[in-house]
Amino acid sequence: MMHCSQKTRPFGSPDWLALGCRDTQLVVVLIPSPFLGSSMKPQWFAAALCLGVGVMAGKYSREVNEPQPGGANEQPVEFRIAKLNQVWEKAKRMQMSPVRQAELHSDLKIQEKDELQWKKLKVEGLDESGEKEAQLRRNFHVILAKYGMDGKRDTRPLESNSLKEHEPNEGDTFEDPRLDKLWNKARNSAKFSEEDLENLKKEFQHHKEKIHEYNILMDTVSRTEETHKNVISPLEGDATEPALQQKHTELKQKMRDLNHGFERLRKISHEGFSEDSEFREPRVIELWEAAKRSNLSRDELDSLKEELHHFETKVEKHIHYKEQLELSHQKLQHVENLGDKEHLRRTQEKYNTLSEKTREMGYKMKKHLQELSNKISGQGLQHNEL
Repeated sequence: MMHCSQKTRPFGSPDWLALGCRDTQLVVVLIPSPFLGSSMKPQWFAAALCLGVGVMAGKYSREVNEPQPGGANEQPVEFRIAKLNQVWEKAKRMQMSPVRQAELHSDLKIQEKDELQWKKLKVEGLDESGEKEAQLRRNFHVILAKYGMDGKRDTRPLESNSLKEHEPNEGDTFEDPRLDKLWNKARNSAKFSEEDLENLKKEFQHHKEKIHEYNILMDTVSRTEETHKNVISPLEGDATEPALQQKHTELKQKMRDLNHGFERLRKISHEGFSEDSEFREPRVIELWEAAKRSNLSRDELDSLKEELHHFETKVEKHIHYKEQLELSHQKLQHVENLGDKEHLRRTQEKYNTLSEKTREMGYKMKKHLQELSNKISGQGLQHNEL
């Protein structure tokens, strides 16, 4: 509630009107009383001016645009951007596994970092074309689609050049006939140990996820283009052409990466792992293969290889924490059924600590992944879609 006070008194000549408003910045207005006119009473003018100040202060206050931890009845906010907080609150109400919730948290943290960075760029006038803003908006929609929060049922088929009449069988694991065929060939050959098969399966699963991500991005771009066609005038359409070209360039690059990844899987399935395999984790392997195709010098590749080994350790540690988080969640559900409040309290505390640690590690890992991708691509400010 905003309170206003007013008073008139001589201030030299003529009289003056002073206004003070609490809950907003102090406002003092000096107005010669003859200018108030006989038709406007001073108290009415004071009320109108205070109301205007209150509305403007509310609209542009930091509390509205960047929520902060508040009073006794308010829960501390997780993100500084309101729309990201809304997504996070919705995710907590959904039946989402703790590991998937932790992944969403990491993606939202990356989105928050990018959006706050963009706000600084915008203030400095460094995004006049609006391309970075459009990319951030697209990234946000991709996150919503990835976690089933875009209000659409996920009916995106996995892209494949294979015949549509492919019938799934017992050996099909990856929802793509090309991948299933390669996997069955590798599994039935004598070229792989149990450990090799486990590592290869991780690569196949990663490739399946990359196909799914590509389809989400393609669907998001298509819907964005359709929206532009419906709302943008012909004159404005010319200004959006560079942004549309950038979107299609990103899609083409991701398709090239998918093709390279499939060729690697095809080669390994036929020939087995080579003796000089540098890495085990699919994301790290993908980065290393991209680095070898880039224009990096030998010294730069050697330096990157060492950094990728450190990153792989970080990835493996994060995977371990996610596995422990899933086990902790199962234990928490079991303890909840026992009715022992003290046991439940201790288990809940351990679960909360592990959940927070997993989220923190996930964010740092994805941030590092983004930095490595930028270093390899040589595009510095380019952001990963997911």
